[in-house]
Amino acid sequence: MTKKKELGRGLRALLSNIEQTNNVAPKSEVVKELNSGLVVVKLEEIEVNPFQPRIEFDNEVLMELARSIKIHGLIQPITVRSMGGGKFQIISGERRVRASKMAGLKEVPAYVRVANDQEMLEMALIENIQRADLNAIEIAISYQRLMEECNLTHESLSERVGKNRSTVTNYVRLLKLPPDIQSSIKQNEISMGHARALAGVDDVAKQLHTFKQIKNDGWSVRQLENYLKAKAEPSITEKTSVEHSNNEIDRITKELNKILGQKITIKRDNKGKGHIQIPFNNDIEFNSIYDLFKEME
Repeated sequence: MTKKKELGRGLRALLSNIEQTNNVAPKSEVVKELNSGLVVVKLEEIEVNPFQPRIEFDNEVLMELARSIKIHGLIQPITVRSMGGGKFQIISGERRVRASKMAGLKEVPAYVRVANDQEMLEMALIENIQRADLNAIEIAISYQRLMEECNLTHESLSERVGKNRSTVTNYVRLLKLPPDIQSSIKQNEISMGHARALAGVDDVAKQLHTFKQIKNDGWSVRQLENYLKAKAEPSITEKTSVEHSNNEIDRITKELNKILGQKITIKRDNKGKGHIQIPFNNDIEFNSIYDLFKEME
């Protein structure tokens, strides 16, 4: 069995022992052996991968690939696992299989692997994550599935996919964004940089309001980050108000210190809520403070 730590090195590492695993693949008229590492499999005997994380395929891209395959054939073999009875299931290469069918092919070159469902899921997800044309949400879903269904932490997942832990975390956070924003990410209307910044906004209503501004005004990632930074910092008016309030509290504190003969403490927040502490060392001091308040009645 392939060691799990090999998964982080990509599909090439997964296929490093292909020669050994191919020896257990059934040989029948369905499969014609090309060499010790590669076979030809009939398309009608290939099933789709139920663990396939990718659910959307661009028809135009598929047509372009189909035209290329029709002229040159399928250059890059797919990878399948034997299901017994001459049936095979795709581990990687569903897009190539679809395009091959569109091109009129009857069979395709393939590597045959032996894998259980857990390994199948890991290999399929990791192979898809390493594709350059996945959108950020597809990657995020793949990361989430790997962690949930393969019982992986952010740290162990980062090792498997060869990414920094922070990168994995940033992608997974995208799944907490509202559906409208996730849809915009999938359609490449906003970038990963926009999405990461929006994911840092705690309030959903604020996320959606900011998202609309990004689309309406065509903000760059830098403009968005500057906007969010300005929103997080208090305005000049707010700063002046706070400073004035603090100066006033200091003045009142000094006056009460003189009146009561004690070093009192006043704590107050920006909303005006707080408390006054009046310390005393013995009953005599306590009664003296009490008498002062009685005189104010």
